[in-house]
Amino acid sequence: MAKTTIITLLLILSFLLQACSKEDSSQANTIIINKNEFVLTALDNKQYVVKKEVDGYSLEGAKGKVVIFDIFATWCPPCRATAPHLTSLKRKFSKDLVIIGVTIEDDLPNQKLADFRHTYDANYILVNSLQNRRLVNSMAGFLKLGNNFPIPIMAIFKDGKLVKHYLGLVEEEFVESDIKRALGH
Repeated sequence: MAKTTIITLLLILSFLLQACSKEDSSQANTIIINKNEFVLTALDNKQYVVKKEVDGYSLEGAKGKVVIFDIFATWCPPCRATAPHLTSLKRKFSKDLVIIGVTIEDDLPNQKLADFRHTYDANYILVNSLQNRRLVNSMAGFLKLGNNFPIPIMAIFKDGKLVKHYLGLVEEEFVESDIKRALGH
């Protein structure tokens, strides 16, 4: 009986240690600067630092530029329809606009995101990072969207201040107007 108890305890202990080591290894891959900073990794492995500000979010190195965060999923039809319009805006405002597509999909293979870029003409920064979910949840809270929000979400910021946000599919002309207003045109 004592032998069975010892073996059972050893099995339980090994499962616990195995689960902890798995959790620890995924934690090691996540770079957290602090709770108000997010390090996002793009398809080309370039990293982008996003900071939570009092009035919104800012992108390191984008002072004076308009930054659009497009929160999307590769399987979402309105998200697919939005991608070419964002690419068009990127071309129109190439010097003054940064667009970052932040997928809500966990464990998405980079190839699937690259296929999305190619198929739907998403020629702007696409991030597939362990911190995507942290940023999306933080932004949804900031925008007061609750836990179950629709996608796509397009949040437009300039120098850390919210300009406008949209839920769902939106006309390119509306977004262009907001970009021009933010740039003072």
